[in-house]
Amino acid sequence: MRRGARTPQPAISRLRTDRKPTGREPEAESPEPVRPGPSAYVSALRLLARRELSEKQVRERLLRKGHDPDDVDAAVVRLKGDRALDDTRVAAAIARTETSIKRRGRLRVKRQIEQAGIAPDVARQALDAVFDEVDDDALLLAALGRRLRGERQIEDDREFQRLYRYLATQGFESDRILEALNARRGRRGRTADPAE
Repeated sequence: MRRGARTPQPAISRLRTDRKPTGREPEAESPEPVRPGPSAYVSALRLLARRELSEKQVRERLLRKGHDPDDVDAAVVRLKGDRALDDTRVAAAIARTETSIKRRGRLRVKRQIEQAGIAPDVARQALDAVFDEVDDDALLLAALGRRLRGERQIEDDREFQRLYRYLATQGFESDRILEALNARRGRRGRTADPAE
């Protein structure tokens, strides 16, 4: 920069606030009328565009956003008519995700579907359909293998109990958990067998 040259100032700093109005300034515009938010139907479509939701979940979220209960009911009826809202499809999607991606057991998957507010008979059908294609024991062994990081044996009773709790919270049945854990128990962790 040249010596003595002015540095450019932002437009805001050049405004003078101590000026008196001259009457030549444009009049302040009246605020625009407040537009109502999107309808319950449009809000529901936006929610469903992100992920599959059950009827109960859609209702709860729309009411939380402040939509009128009558509008919510009308939106749900319309969404069901358009087949954009289908609890059977949602139950199947939850079951597939929980088993194939998260590798969870039957009991945990059932709990997740029930939390979504899906009827028990619909949940049972989705569970049966998904678990007909999945090997429960392979799922359990995969979860155990991830926890043990490979083929390592269970060292002591404390680790055995910790793994049991983990697998139980993942939704596996207790008798299968015990069978799998006992098969992986190391020599030091076993109680003495009188036959040996």
